[in-house]
Amino acid sequence: MKGYNRLEKIMNFLKGHNLVTVDQLVAATEASPATIRRDLIKLDREGVISRTHGGVTLNRFIPSQPTTHEKMQWNLAEKQEIAYAAASLVKAGDSIVLDAGTTMIELARQLTHLPLRVITSDLHIALFLSEFKQIEVTIIGGRIDDSSQSCVGEHGRRLLQNTWPDIAFVSCNAWDMEKGITSPTEEKSALKYDLIANAKRRVLLADSSKYGKWSLFRIAPLESLTDIVTDSRLDSDTIHALNQLPAHLILTESLSPCATTNA
Repeated sequence: MKGYNRLEKIMNFLKGHNLVTVDQLVAATEASPATIRRDLIKLDREGVISRTHGGVTLNRFIPSQPTTHEKMQWNLAEKQEIAYAAASLVKAGDSIVLDAGTTMIELARQLTHLPLRVITSDLHIALFLSEFKQIEVTIIGGRIDDSSQSCVGEHGRRLLQNTWPDIAFVSCNAWDMEKGITSPTEEKSALKYDLIANAKRRVLLADSSKYGKWSLFRIAPLESLTDIVTDSRLDSDTIHALNQLPAHLILTESLSPCATTNA
């Protein structure tokens, strides 16, 4: 196989997997281990990949945040499964904080039977939950971000800094073992940090497609969380590494009665 075609095949394989080994790339390309190692050295020098103890991962920098409408089309089944598992952490009478995002919207739909006090930055969630009389809803206020239809800015941060919820659920576009939870903007990173800082339980909801990616600004290291809820489509090495963290790892797999194969 010519060098260009082999590199293209390596890149395509990396795009479909969070972490790969040399042996996997040998099988995928039918090249020798020595040839694959030379190719990986070249890609590493170009900044395309990262080489870790467990294998090789594609560098996946996320420069900007997709809109809520765009995100609604992605990984719906995984989001429903994650929301179903996360809902089991909430009990009647809890005070909870819900971050903005489509996974959080799915979580809100799982909580409508409970008496709760809910604080959220998400306009969609606030309007939806306000229809249920047993749920007290507070929206943090501030400027509205047009990509996510959620509140950002100092007004909301001040409110969050002075609340002490039972559980805070945070979402993200990118999470990584080394870089933690990250955000494309400093403003959102700061807000999300405040969202989880004072909570007794700090829970990340993020599907596996976002793992191994990162943006410019760190929200929090994974070590600062009490729970991580994600789907079981992560590779075994990543699952093993996550299980070494202080956080309780919750892996979902078709837990929700409404979870279906992604269309």
